[in-house]
Amino acid sequence: MARQDYIINMEEWRADFTFFHELQVRFGEIDGFGHVNNTNIFTYMEEARIALFKELKLMKDWGSPNSMEIPVVADLQCDYLAQVLYDEKLKIYVKVNEVGSSSIDLHYLGINEKQVPVFTGRGTIVQISRQSGRPSKWNDELRKQLNQFSQKARV
Repeated sequence: MARQDYIINMEEWRADFTFFHELQVRFGEIDGFGHVNNTNIFTYMEEARIALFKELKLMKDWGSPNSMEIPVVADLQCDYLAQVLYDEKLKIYVKVNEVGSSSIDLHYLGINEKQVPVFTGRGTIVQISRQSGRPSKWNDELRKQLNQFSQKARV
């Protein structure tokens, strides 16, 4: 297995995940070579991220047309470990790795039904002001919630 620079010890890193989103690979996500097109993995990561945000009750505020803050993806990376084929069921794990003043670093792990890791990933999400487009700091309640989720994943 390839070593990613955001993973020091794969077993320890993998053990920290608690939250996951399940999905089944659809026919339209397959490319001409019979496996999932590489760009669809980013969509899987997005689905898991949004499911996590819903779990943390963030989408209620961010999804409101009156919200002053919105989340944006600042960077996103994926490391492909194994082919993913049509009709496979995947668990896409996501965890809060680090909480910044207005950003969070998320890590991802895709696992197939045989418990084989098929991809890993990481990305930074920044909360920005809808008006200015500049980073907007987490309020105390949200920072506490994000840190609690991050610590819960490490227990």
